[in-house]
Amino acid sequence: MPSTYTVIKRPMITEKALGVKETEGTLVFEVAADATKTEVKQAVEALFKVKVRAVRTANMVGKERRRGKFAGHRPDWKKAYVRLKAGEKMPDYVNNL
Repeated sequence: MPSTYTVIKRPMITEKALGVKETEGTLVFEVAADATKTEVKQAVEALFKVKVRAVRTANMVGKERRRGKFAGHRPDWKKAYVRLKAGEKMPDYVNNL
């Protein structure tokens, strides 16, 4: 099994992700492209010491970016929505915003 920090790259700290965290009790992470839902669940439970109810994943397609006549392509990445069981305390990974 891969380590916790190779599965979970970083938490998503966007307005939409923080709104989902507050209203639905769901955490949003950027995860490794080859990570499975089971690996994400085990990594979140080990890292934050909480119980996970469900995991949803989404493959995000990288966008084309241009600088004048030069074009580049941002890499594809994977996002995971992790819903915690009822009664679990939300981890505070966002402090100084």
